[in-house]
Amino acid sequence: MLALTAIPAAKDISAHKDKKKNTVSPGVEVLLKDQKELLKGKKVGLITNPTGIDSELNSIVDLLNDDPDIELSALYGPEHGVRGDAQAGSSVGFYIDEKTGLPVYSLYGKTKKPTPEMLENVDVLLFDIQDVGTRYYTYIYTMAYAMEAAQENDIPFIVLDRPNPQGGLSVDGPVLEPEFSSFVGLYPIPLKHGMTVGELASFFNEEFEIGADLTVVKMKGWKRSMDYDDTGLPFVLASPNMPTVSTTFVYPATGLIEGTNVSEGRGTTKPFELIGAPYINSANLAEKLNSLSLPGVKFRAASFTPTFSKHTGKLSHGVEVYVTDREEFNAVPTGLHIIKTIHDMYPNDFQFLAANNFSLLIGNDWVRPMILEGASVAEIMYEYQNEQDEFKEVRKEYLMYK
Repeated sequence: MLALTAIPAAKDISAHKDKKKNTVSPGVEVLLKDQKELLKGKKVGLITNPTGIDSELNSIVDLLNDDPDIELSALYGPEHGVRGDAQAGSSVGFYIDEKTGLPVYSLYGKTKKPTPEMLENVDVLLFDIQDVGTRYYTYIYTMAYAMEAAQENDIPFIVLDRPNPQGGLSVDGPVLEPEFSSFVGLYPIPLKHGMTVGELASFFNEEFEIGADLTVVKMKGWKRSMDYDDTGLPFVLASPNMPTVSTTFVYPATGLIEGTNVSEGRGTTKPFELIGAPYINSANLAEKLNSLSLPGVKFRAASFTPTFSKHTGKLSHGVEVYVTDREEFNAVPTGLHIIKTIHDMYPNDFQFLAANNFSLLIGNDWVRPMILEGASVAEIMYEYQNEQDEFKEVRKEYLMYK
């Protein structure tokens, strides 16, 4: 017979709850509370996805559609779609949103910039999407192309700002070289830029002469020292393979592995935190990486079988990446150390993928040959330090938070 004392009282359960009070108000809340006049009397086109929420998890689509003072006229979806139901690389065609009855236009695939026809029934374009703070995440380029379209069609553009989940202090990695511009790196910024989407919008608009009629609705309460867990805001997976705040921290490191024949963990429950390949010995790799004593990170030997993407259905061996100190962790050098170590341990098996994938991700054509020729990570870092420092100086003009 079970003892009744084994069942905790309700007050005991609640005592264990550590409910953190929201300290940050995202741009959508500031807009609806204090700056609704920006939208009144105008037909609003909204670029968003499931991350466009308020602190109570209400979708901005529903908030605007249900507001009698606002006329929402069209929706636009980035990679993965407005409702977040498309896998990486999958384009989403035109359709009607079931809940609102509004037209939904895809800004991923063949059409990355809104066409004049897509904007016929729009007086103002609104952007509300959570970025992850890394150059090769596509949402910030959806924003940039939409800003271009707004400028070309004389439509004001409003960005509702959101936190950089990795915080706003760290800038890391090589600055993209213009000849490697693509949808995973449109402008010459470092791999880890340390800016919010609102700050990036202002930076893009001025430095790259987009010239849009831009308004950024700032957050309230956000400080550059905050990572996402400090904000008290709920985190919605930013895309199907970006499920947690922890994922955003490892992404500037292990996202580079997409340019190799090593799995970056797609098709597992921990994308970008698990990395590996059938030819790797997990214990040996973990031991070697831990022997480097890289700051703020540990590596656990791990094996997994991806359900899709690289090595589908094949038992793969590698490591799980644990960020133990977010402030000390240096993402880009860590990613370079991982790739260099696997290359050096398995020179006959490790490969960079064809089609220039790694060069597009790293933003240049010189890191790859340096790794192949045996250069140290310190030597690679030295090569990109000057450009990174120059970016930091220009970046200062566009920082909206302390």
